[in-house]
Amino acid sequence: MKLGKVEFCHFLQIIALFLCLSGMSQAELSRSRSKPYFQAGRPRTKRSWVWNQFFVLEEYMGSDPLYVGKLHSDVDKGDGSIKYILSGEGASSIFIIDENTGDIHATKRLDREEQAYYTLRAQALDRLTNKPVEPESEFVIKIQDINDNEPKFLDGPYTAGVPEMSPVGTSVVQVTATDADDPTYGNSARVVYSILQGQPYFSVEPKTGVIKTALPNMDREAKDQYLLVIQAKDMVGQNGGLSGTTSVTVTLTDVNDNPPRFPRRSYQYNVPESLPVASVVARIKAADADVGPNAEMEYKIVDGDGLGVFKISVDKDTQEGIITIQKELDFEAKTSYTLRIEAANKHVDPRFLSLGPFSDMTTVKIIVEDVDEPPIFSSRLYPMEVSEATQVGNIIGTVTAHDPDSSNSPVRYSIDRNTDLERYFNIDANSGVITTAKSLDRETNAVHNITVLAMESQNPSQIGRGYVAITILDINDNAPEFAMDYETTVCENAQPGQIIQKISAVDKDEPSNGHQFYFSLTADAANNHNFSLKDNKVLVLLIVTMRRRKKEPLIFDEERDIRENIVRYDDEGGGEEDTEAFDMAALRNLNAIRDTKTRRDVTPEIQFLSRPTFKSIPDNVIFREFIWERLKEADIDPCAPPYDSLQTYAFEGNGSVAESLSSLDSISSNSDQNYDYLSDWGPRFKRLADMYGTGQDSLYS
Repeated sequence: MKLGKVEFCHFLQIIALFLCLSGMSQAELSRSRSKPYFQAGRPRTKRSWVWNQFFVLEEYMGSDPLYVGKLHSDVDKGDGSIKYILSGEGASSIFIIDENTGDIHATKRLDREEQAYYTLRAQALDRLTNKPVEPESEFVIKIQDINDNEPKFLDGPYTAGVPEMSPVGTSVVQVTATDADDPTYGNSARVVYSILQGQPYFSVEPKTGVIKTALPNMDREAKDQYLLVIQAKDMVGQNGGLSGTTSVTVTLTDVNDNPPRFPRRSYQYNVPESLPVASVVARIKAADADVGPNAEMEYKIVDGDGLGVFKISVDKDTQEGIITIQKELDFEAKTSYTLRIEAANKHVDPRFLSLGPFSDMTTVKIIVEDVDEPPIFSSRLYPMEVSEATQVGNIIGTVTAHDPDSSNSPVRYSIDRNTDLERYFNIDANSGVITTAKSLDRETNAVHNITVLAMESQNPSQIGRGYVAITILDINDNAPEFAMDYETTVCENAQPGQIIQKISAVDKDEPSNGHQFYFSLTADAANNHNFSLKDNKVLVLLIVTMRRRKKEPLIFDEERDIRENIVRYDDEGGGEEDTEAFDMAALRNLNAIRDTKTRRDVTPEIQFLSRPTFKSIPDNVIFREFIWERLKEADIDPCAPPYDSLQTYAFEGNGSVAESLSSLDSISSNSDQNYDYLSDWGPRFKRLADMYGTGQDSLYS
């Protein structure tokens, strides 16, 4: 007879109940009427309640309450005078008792996995007095387990990895199934493992759930991933046991078991000769079925005629060998190169050396292609020199360029006018001869940097560039100039010998720091005894030599030679204050010149004007010329007084008893008379104020 699921469960429950009842005394409470007995040395009272545990099968599916057991007291005579009361866990809600008979029933389906046992209390009462006839006692109802839970893989599904080529029996991963049934009773929770999918590559240990490799030499490059199905079955795998499954994904990890190999034994690449240095010529790659560090490569050029021209490096992302140029290529010099290149793994596994050398060789031939190149100058820079005094049209130098291509096209030359905006130079288009087109001035531009263009006649787009540095050589074509415009003031009480101005000069000509200048006062300024000039070949010192308007007598320095002074008198004109002294050194100055419109009896102002050059002549001629010029100036001077005047020029030598030829004080003497007030008397006295006053217009600067 074929049993259904419900009938089968009832059948199991009956069998379990039979086993429980046959292994213990009747589940009832019996009262011993025997008297207490004594044991030597220790009194003991025998209890009147004798208990055994009650057992109830879980998962009862019947419609009637499930009988659990019976409570009975020896006091109960069966006359209905005793009633039974049940209290504790599940009393009245799960378990009920017949108060007359003491029979206990379960009214609900029980699940051992929810609660394995219940603790209750039983009591027998006198029905009439409702008083206990027995002391209250506890008893336990245990829920008897049945195999109602299948094993479960709580951590599944699983993923694991194992190196390829692993030997048989290499552990991969351990799986564990959990069964909620009672592990202490029967075989309901005793699980065994088996593999449902994944043979013959993997196996599983039945008791531990450890998955291991079952085949040798599993190759990741052939198949890198496997899906396993593992079963766990309780009841020690016997028929009728419950089972559960899980999946395990096993990935074979890579090992370096594949040597690198070039797909081809030789490669050829064409490269234009104009390719710049450091450019990539080619990329080659040795095939390696491995991945990650096991596929990392090293490339090197081991032989060939391009060792110094090319180099190879590795692209870490793609593991390609990158060939680049180290030197410029020249089709006219060499048209091809051959390279012998080796590729090798960086990380070699000694276990697999028997599979062959983990390196490979290939040949790379590089063909250099001709490119129409621009003309090349024979020199990168042409230094040239030319004097600034050179004539227009003179030749400065020559540049040469040629077409490096095999066609050897003729070359035409021109100047890049962006580098010669003023068009100082020309170049012959055929010969490359550079000439001057304008006058040159070193002081305006000492060096001209120009760019010369060389153009192929057959292909004007091909233009080469040469660089010419033309240095302009100096000539002495610039007179010295004073470093600045000087405006000097001096106090009227300045001490003799006091420096009132330092004067320096510059010269635009070379050398900029090596000029030797010679300074002197002009002839007109030299006549003034108030100031002297000391030439120290670099700059000059203008010094106060006499003090004005003092009553002290004029004292000559013993070191000064009075013979170098000429004293002029205007006896009938300016009177005693019309005497001026002249330094004889000024007469010998080759650059001296006289202003024909300056009054002889009024202190002149210093003027910095260009003077005509006098030739070197004897002293007596100088004196004669000086006197003659003075006479001529007096005759043509429009500012001279309208009356006769007498000027005496005499020279008696050093130590003359007569000393000065006149007792009259000159304008440079130590007179204490001040005529500045004449300028306040109006226009009629302007001439006298100009002649004798000491205002700003009459001071030396």
